[in-house]
Amino acid sequence: MTGTTETFQATLMHAPNLGSIETIEDALVEVAANGKILAVFRPGEPDYEPTQHKADAEGSLHRFDPGHFLLPGLVDLHIHAPQWPMMGKSLHLPLYEWLEQHTFPLEARYADVDFAQEVYSSLVDALLANGTTTAVYFGTIHNPANQALAEICLDRGQRAFVGKVAMDDVDQCPDYYRDESAALAIRETGELIEFIRKLPENESALVKPIVTPRFIPSCTDELLEGLGALARETDCHIQTHCSESDWQHAFVKERCGKSDSTALQDFGLLTRKTVLAHSNHITEDDCETIKAAGAGIAHCPLSNFYFANAVFPLRSALEKELHVGLGTDISAGPSPSIFDSCRQAVTASRVLEDGVEPKREASRRGREQARIDFRHAFWLATAGGGEVLDIPVGKFAPGYHFDAMAVDINAAAAPLPTWADMDGPEEVLQKIIYSATRANIAKVWVAGREVG
Repeated sequence: MTGTTETFQATLMHAPNLGSIETIEDALVEVAANGKILAVFRPGEPDYEPTQHKADAEGSLHRFDPGHFLLPGLVDLHIHAPQWPMMGKSLHLPLYEWLEQHTFPLEARYADVDFAQEVYSSLVDALLANGTTTAVYFGTIHNPANQALAEICLDRGQRAFVGKVAMDDVDQCPDYYRDESAALAIRETGELIEFIRKLPENESALVKPIVTPRFIPSCTDELLEGLGALARETDCHIQTHCSESDWQHAFVKERCGKSDSTALQDFGLLTRKTVLAHSNHITEDDCETIKAAGAGIAHCPLSNFYFANAVFPLRSALEKELHVGLGTDISAGPSPSIFDSCRQAVTASRVLEDGVEPKREASRRGREQARIDFRHAFWLATAGGGEVLDIPVGKFAPGYHFDAMAVDINAAAAPLPTWADMDGPEEVLQKIIYSATRANIAKVWVAGREVG
């Protein structure tokens, strides 16, 4: 932003509510110097032309070329930042082997801050280029590397939540990669919270800390209880894995005598600010527990196909009015694009509804009324993600952050074929959701600032 009000004139598309799409052709979006939307005007409204003329005269009117559409920025609720170098590798392995043989050895390398700087710079740049304006990051156990990630996000202008991964159980964590004690992990989590909140030029809290127990199997009860207390004391967001696979779900039930979500609640880790990654195996009772707490779910459809042993019952969760958004789950999800997560969320829902075993009768293959469509997926990727985090992003409305992207359907590297006599605005949006690539994302803004 230039320190003054800026006005954007474009055809905008967003999902203000679950299941609905709103398109405003030639809209004006007035954005304050603090990056929040002041007003959205339609052609023909009384304030439209005066606002347009004033912005034009002041040189603060941004017009878009034909074929460009203004969409909200994408929200990625679950990213393992240190796993960026291994994206697309070793996905043939079961989850436990994937962690032990590949993930933990890689994450241990982030004791080297120079290595962390190189990887995290590449990751944040790639995510912004793919339209991800809000990112929720698992870091590693190493606070210097986590601090570097927070600084890179702030420097690049990405809205982010950065967490120190906490994992101290000697029976489940390798000796070369774990916290030495629960007390140390809790103390260092507190230190990262303080560091991020005191970062210069982070007065608007563009980058926030997030308490991050890896998951119950890797943490002792002492650590989980301590992190729950710390989250309450600091009013901090929380993220962890919940009932991702048969292995994790069964492990927690055997160890704790209760389900993942109930155990997290008892440890003080299930709140309105909690993001639960996956949650594929949650029960009806778990849904009620999660809903009562106001916690949210990061649905990661790509990685679920590899590691979850099940398809998340997304439609059912939405009908129960749970807060749900999307995550890429880099690197268990082999794509940095939330558009790919949108596509796979639709595919996964169709797989769940239709079933896949051809030897069974059609009526016995799947789960009735499980499918979603592009409208649901687009909401999950934008306003739904903002709802999970309880922050005003993901739609064009007064009081919301102007986190947005301009999508060019005529990009030379990846044109999206459209025909004026066949493709109205909603059809164009479908083509963007199903077919847009990084090359189609022409510009990205976070809090009104052009980034990337």
